[in-house]
Amino acid sequence: MNARKIGLTGALIFCLAGVLWTLPPGLLTLETLKHNHSLLADWQRQSPFLSASLYFLLYTAIAALSIPGAALLTLLGGALFGLWQGTLLVSFASTLGATLAMLTSRYLLRDWVSQRFARHMATVNNGMARDGAFYLFALRLMPLFPFVVVNLLAGLTAVGVRRYWWVSQLGMLPATVVYLNAGRQLSQLTSLRDIVSPEMLVAFALLGLLPLASRWLVTRFFQE
Repeated sequence: MNARKIGLTGALIFCLAGVLWTLPPGLLTLETLKHNHSLLADWQRQSPFLSASLYFLLYTAIAALSIPGAALLTLLGGALFGLWQGTLLVSFASTLGATLAMLTSRYLLRDWVSQRFARHMATVNNGMARDGAFYLFALRLMPLFPFVVVNLLAGLTAVGVRRYWWVSQLGMLPATVVYLNAGRQLSQLTSLRDIVSPEMLVAFALLGLLPLASRWLVTRFFQE
């Protein structure tokens, strides 16, 4: 590992430690968000631009540094900003964070990721080689790998940054809208399991399979 990579890795660790130190203990829990909802809503009404900017930066940092809590932040976005503004903020913040995490995996954590996820990497490489962007879109929709793992594994593939961005943004959009809409009823939620039912997971899986099935049909019947 050269000096530049060591320096960048150190900066990444410093940023991660800084974000974790800044966040109060227990902040990213459903109970804490529900308890502070009224206070945060008042602040958002008084400072709409500042609150949206800080929310965007926090969401990006959480996603980029692979810190658990993105789902809860999405709920908070729905509660504070509503569906439409929340969709704009979360969609771009989550995609930016995911892209930064992918680039970190590609240029700083390649050796660690390849060792830690060797078995999963073979599956992803085969899928990307066979279906390209369609496979990445399916990964974003289907609960095959968690959000964080997809970011890390994608960094070791040959997918370009621009393609990774727009496919991720489209693939994550349905779940984003579901969580934001649920966040509008934040006070009534008792668990994250209240949001995504088994039926909805099946629907996401079928939606993720749709582009792969379409590609197979085109290849099967129009390229013979």
